[in-house]
Amino acid sequence: MAARDDAQVTGETLEILEDLYEDAPCGYLSTRGDGMIIRVNRTMLALTGYRRQDLVGRTRIHDLLAVGDRILYETHFAPLLALQAGVKEIAVDLRCADGSRVPVLLNAVMKEQTRTRPEEIWIGVVAASDRRGYERELLQARQRAEESQRRAVELARTLQESFIPPALPRVPGMDVAGMYRPAGRGDEVGGDFYDMHEVVDGWAIALGDVCGKGVQAAVVTSLARYAVRAAPLRDSRPSAVLANLNEVLLKERTDRFLTAVYAQVQRDARDRFRLTLSLGGHSPAVHLSKEGLISMIGHPGTVLGILESVELHDVTVDLAPGDVVVFSTDGVVEGRGRTGFFGEERMGRALSAARDADAAGIAGRLMDEVVAFQSGMPSDDIAIVVLKIPE
Repeated sequence: MAARDDAQVTGETLEILEDLYEDAPCGYLSTRGDGMIIRVNRTMLALTGYRRQDLVGRTRIHDLLAVGDRILYETHFAPLLALQAGVKEIAVDLRCADGSRVPVLLNAVMKEQTRTRPEEIWIGVVAASDRRGYERELLQARQRAEESQRRAVELARTLQESFIPPALPRVPGMDVAGMYRPAGRGDEVGGDFYDMHEVVDGWAIALGDVCGKGVQAAVVTSLARYAVRAAPLRDSRPSAVLANLNEVLLKERTDRFLTAVYAQVQRDARDRFRLTLSLGGHSPAVHLSKEGLISMIGHPGTVLGILESVELHDVTVDLAPGDVVVFSTDGVVEGRGRTGFFGEERMGRALSAARDADAAGIAGRLMDEVVAFQSGMPSDDIAIVVLKIPE
């Protein structure tokens, strides 16, 4: 009785295993070492549309592959299988009975030959139509993202160029130069700007740094640049110009603050230059004399765009032949490298080393050293304006 029950259980188990093989979630087939198909399950037949008698003993696995995939099978799949006795997730297209193709992933193991069983290869076939579709969508999404990024970089560059004059005006008796370098790869609009233009009794220089980056910072940068240009019509004192800019920022409720330096250069009848500037939370200008002495020009003032009442001061200095004045944003002194900040000391050494160059050469030397200090990827935008009185 027990033997009969055991036989019944064994038969039921074999039936379950057979059903599991035939109707598995993926296709199964077995081949000899030469690729001849010797067994195939119903899932594989349903996937490809073949009848069992079309495949078993009549077709090799190679014959089900497209030409390119057949080469892949023979040069990659089969050698790996022989070497490792197993291969996983080889993507190929199977040729179906109706001539169409279905993308699949092949997983195979090689069963070694024994005295009672010849060499046999077991292959699992997983339909990959959804996966291929997902991969195509992913690739297309990536291409769209790359295109969007390219356009964003181009837009950032175009916007930034609108904040930086293509060339500074010619000032008789003075050499002037400006230079700008965006942070990082330059793919985001920064908040630094500079400008120089002629006014009634001389020339005006403005340089500033808006808090943050992106479109909102760009809006404030544009607003600041044009507000500074219009303000001298009411009161030309640098402190008054910055005070007016503060009012404009508060009135527009930009939620962005900025630091700025505004200066005016005047030339008297004896061709001597006088510089008057005011600082709105900005770092002082650097004065390099003919003798090589370095000093700071400016009295600390209030950051603009936060408080209704700001404290601003006008400071005036006379410039002699050979003098150099350098305006810069905090991307210079606060440029962060591996050993800390670039700092005022390095800035002074760079300017001293370049003092015999023209204004463009001085600006370029300082910019190069700041960028090199940060391994070519500055952590912040950098804007520099240099004035030099030729000897």
